[in-house]
Amino acid sequence: MRIEAPDIAEEAQMGEPAVEDLDESGSAVLGPEERASIRILVIDDEQSILDSCESVLAADGYQCECERKADDALHRIKSQSYDIVLIDQSMPQVHGLDILAEVRQRSPGTIAIMMTGHATTEASIRAMKAGAWEYVPKPFTATQLLVVIGRAAYTLLRQRTLSDSSRREGVLVDGNVRILGVSSAMRKAIETAMKVARTDASVFITGDSGTGKELIAQYIHGESRRARKAFVAVNCAALPGELLESEMFGHRRGAFTGAVRDKPGLLEVADQGTFFLDELGEMPMPLQAKLLRVLQDGVIRRVGSEKDDAVVDVRFVSATNREPELAIRDGQLRQDLYFRLRVVPVHLPPLRDRSEDIPVLIKHFIDHFWRRHQLPGALPPRLSPDAMEALVRHDWPGNVRELQNVIEHLVVLSEAGENIERERLSILEEGATLEVMGGGSATPQSVASLIDFHAPFHDAKDALIGRFEREYLAQVVARTQGNMSEAARQAGIDRTTLYRLMDKHELSKDAFVQ
Repeated sequence: MRIEAPDIAEEAQMGEPAVEDLDESGSAVLGPEERASIRILVIDDEQSILDSCESVLAADGYQCECERKADDALHRIKSQSYDIVLIDQSMPQVHGLDILAEVRQRSPGTIAIMMTGHATTEASIRAMKAGAWEYVPKPFTATQLLVVIGRAAYTLLRQRTLSDSSRREGVLVDGNVRILGVSSAMRKAIETAMKVARTDASVFITGDSGTGKELIAQYIHGESRRARKAFVAVNCAALPGELLESEMFGHRRGAFTGAVRDKPGLLEVADQGTFFLDELGEMPMPLQAKLLRVLQDGVIRRVGSEKDDAVVDVRFVSATNREPELAIRDGQLRQDLYFRLRVVPVHLPPLRDRSEDIPVLIKHFIDHFWRRHQLPGALPPRLSPDAMEALVRHDWPGNVRELQNVIEHLVVLSEAGENIERERLSILEEGATLEVMGGGSATPQSVASLIDFHAPFHDAKDALIGRFEREYLAQVVARTQGNMSEAARQAGIDRTTLYRLMDKHELSKDAFVQ
């Protein structure tokens, strides 16, 4: 039996199940202290609904405040912060969607839930498009209210936990998206992605192939207000120009041979969502000009059409493994398009320049692939110090993607608890740099390839010495599994000097403890 909203407090007092008993609510794992940390604002012009909501939510341990007047509610939102806001859609004077817009602008991290006594499909779509987390029709019961609030509170607390962990460990987690890094360069990229994720700014990601550009793009989408909408990725290098245009913009029937019907393009599919342009520098120049118009006014004109077919609202994230400035100089990238897409730049360094991240990534990949391919609960294999050092020293031309494939290969062929020795690393390419300190037969990398001959002599020399120091330290500390006394002994320097050099290159011994 459904109970009118004014009576939900009475229902709660009549023995309805508490939120802890509702497994589907997501709040079953929330304790009293966690619920007490959630601050809720209820906005409705009916006092009886405010009283009932406040009674039910306060009884379950939440902090709950109520506001009957829209103007006063807007003042609260501007001057205070709330975790969850429940908004009546049909408020006098100010529409509920206007209040929702203010919440989204002032506090993107706040979860907004719309309530209405006149629920329609069209109204719910408008609310969700405007950024509502949930749409609740009246009348609702105390149980329904607690379920919705419990799910919202669980989502918030989970995001806070992941965010705190991310800042400490340099980890981004969003569903299946996991990006790890303890090096200063990766932490900078991660922090930038965190800050820009909840905005609508265009992001331009640079980095070598295999560094994780699409993962960063997926994270940015997952943490944005567009997360419920589509994430559409297009590799501009994978399709010829004519097909790429048709895929992105769609086409009209008869536009070319085989176009037997009208087809919307991927830009239309991505409406209200995120469009990821990978390898942007490979897009033909005429198509770049057409894309520029979408950035300027959102207008889509399908191939073969003589009129504008659609207007879309798309957030663009772009990426390239080339230097954008060189692509502009060579006439392969429009400068005006580049600057429109490069509102916030994010650079992902190659793995060879952040060797301190390699042990962290290896540990993650071993655990991940062991759970996927082997018996659950069995002890995963470990890398011997020599094998770990060899992997840290490897040049990794394929970056994180190559490392991931190597570790999966090793895990699949390993027994539970096995100690993986260096001899097992034959999967790496012939001629790769795998020499171990004090010996090894692999072909060494040419010193000349590490020198910037366009830089002044002293700058080039300092850069080369700096790279040597960084890689030497990473290898010796990896070999000793973070034992600084033993690392200093093997390096022939005192611990004070070792710590000073580690600080100079922003290396942490914790990154090398497996």
